[in-house]
Amino acid sequence: MNDVYVVAATRTPVGRARGVFRGVRADDLLIAALRGALGQVPALDPAAVEDVIVGCAMPEGEQGLNVARSAALLAGIPEHAGGMTVNRFCASGLSALQIAADRIRVGAADVMLAGGVESMSRIPMGGFHPAPHPDVFLSRENTALAFGMGITAENVAHQWNITREEQDAYALRSHQRALAAGQSGAFAAEITPVTVRHRMPLGETGEATVEEERIDRDEGPRADSSLEALARLKPAFRAKGSVTAGNSSQMSDGAACLVLASEAALSRHGLQPLARIVDFSVRGVAPEVMGIGPVKAVPALLQRTGVALQDIDWIELNEAFAAQVLAVQRILGFDAERMNPLGGAIALGHPLGASGAIRAATVVHGLRRSGGRYGLVTLCVGMGQGIAGLFERV
Repeated sequence: MNDVYVVAATRTPVGRARGVFRGVRADDLLIAALRGALGQVPALDPAAVEDVIVGCAMPEGEQGLNVARSAALLAGIPEHAGGMTVNRFCASGLSALQIAADRIRVGAADVMLAGGVESMSRIPMGGFHPAPHPDVFLSRENTALAFGMGITAENVAHQWNITREEQDAYALRSHQRALAAGQSGAFAAEITPVTVRHRMPLGETGEATVEEERIDRDEGPRADSSLEALARLKPAFRAKGSVTAGNSSQMSDGAACLVLASEAALSRHGLQPLARIVDFSVRGVAPEVMGIGPVKAVPALLQRTGVALQDIDWIELNEAFAAQVLAVQRILGFDAERMNPLGGAIALGHPLGASGAIRAATVVHGLRRSGGRYGLVTLCVGMGQGIAGLFERV
C-alpha cells in the first residue's frame, strides 16, 4: 500500500445560513475552495490532478448535477480530471477524503482533490422534496430513520444524563475558543477568503452598482454569548427538552478542499507534505441515537492503526449538538484540552457536507502549528453512523 500525503488544505470562511453567503451559489463556494487549495501548491501543475471527489449532504439545486465535476471545470482544472460527488450526510466531506486517499493507497492515482460543500442558505435541510420510504414508518426501529436530528440529540441527552446546564456551558466554551482562535490568527493558514458581490441601487434611476466585500472570517462565533443568554433559549425540538438553538450546531454555508498526493508525486512535483493520512473507519449505530457514532468508529480506527488514544494530540469532534459531544467525550475519555481547541460547529458552523473536510483542514494546520504528531477527525452521521480519520504530521 502507498502512503498518502496532504500537501494543501483550505476552506472558505463559514457563513451563517442566510448570512454573508446568502447570495452566493454553493458551486461558487466550492470553486473558491478548489482554487484556494491549488494556490497553496504553486509547484503543482493542475494537469496532474486525476480526480476531484466532493462531499455534499443535499446534492440538489445549485449543488446538484455532480457539483464536483462542474465546479472542477469552472475552477480551471483540466477536463481530463474526473469529478464525483458523494453523500454520507454530515460525513460526506471526510468520506470524500477517504475515497480519494484509497485511490492513491492502492496505486490507482497519484494526485487527487477531495473536499466538501454545502449551502444551507439556498438548499433546505432534507432537500427540496424529501420522500422517505413508506416502510420506514411501519416499525419503531425504522421510524428513527426519519427522526429530526434534534430529536436524536434529545435521546442522547436523556440516555447519557447530559443536563441542560452542561450543554450550555459547553456551547459557551465553543464560542469562547472560536473567538480566541479568530483573534489570534489561528485560522489564517486554512482560510481562503471569498469575495461577495452586492448589487446596490442608486437614486431614482434604479441603476445599480456592484460593491465587493472580502469575507475572510467565520461569521458564527458570538462575542455576546453567555450562560445567561443561553439559559433563556427555549427547547427547540421537544417541549420539555434540553437541546436548544444555542447548544446545537449552526446551519451554515461553506466549502473545503484538500490536495492529496502519493510519495511518488511528492518527488515528481517537488511538493512538501503537511500530513500523512493514516486511515479511516466507519461504523453504524442505532439511528435514534446517531450522535454517538464516533463511539464505535474511533475505537475501530485506533485498533486497526495501533495508535493509542493518549498519543493523539489534537481531536476534532464535530459539534452537531453539545449533548452528543459530551456523551462521546464521556464514553471515550477524550481530553477536554485536546478536543476542539479552536471551538467547533456550535460556534463556527456546520455546513453539513463540507464539515468533515473543514475539520480535516483544521487538524492538519493545527498539528503544524502545535507540533503535535497525531490528529483525529470524527463526526456523527444522520441515520446512525460514525466516521473517524487519523492524520499524522510529517
